[in-house]
Amino acid sequence: MRTLITTAFVSLDGVVEAPGGEPGYRNAGWTFQCIEFDEVAYEIKAREQGEATAMLLGRVSYQAFAPVWPGMTEQFPGYNAMPKYVVSTTLKDEELVTNWGEITILRSLDDVAALKETEGGPIIVHGSATLNRNLSDAGLIDRYHLLVFPVLLGAGKRLFSDTDKDKQGLKLLESESYSNGIQKLVYDVVR
Repeated sequence: MRTLITTAFVSLDGVVEAPGGEPGYRNAGWTFQCIEFDEVAYEIKAREQGEATAMLLGRVSYQAFAPVWPGMTEQFPGYNAMPKYVVSTTLKDEELVTNWGEITILRSLDDVAALKETEGGPIIVHGSATLNRNLSDAGLIDRYHLLVFPVLLGAGKRLFSDTDKDKQGLKLLESESYSNGIQKLVYDVVR
């Protein structure tokens, strides 16, 4: 069984929307605004590229990343080389980019569960707020890699849903605080 890992930049109040400056959100680019850059805080991002063997995205994140990431050969060589899976009920095969390696559309969370049952290494989930909430609610996420930023954003897409469900335990694997106030938290989901 493959490990499904969610990686996210998250505000202290749980917002994950537009951390890199994606249009349409009033606080877009919040990870870079008024937070001193500390390269050490992003070590986990390089590690993820080396450890993951596939990437999982929701449609909205796929459509935001696909025009940009294939050209970022120095920043994302690992991500660009690995197979990608896009969870969408509306995206068509002919809408997929042709310069980003192998891309497969999954139509349901059952398809994600089936992917997890295949042979291979970890699958990393980038962006994809709606997909992450649905994966979490369905019990499909195995690990969280979180960089928590010292900001409160109020409104915005959140990492976790407000669904009324049973408590889910997490086991802390790593934590570190950085000089700029960012905290790295790595949790395994307790089953």
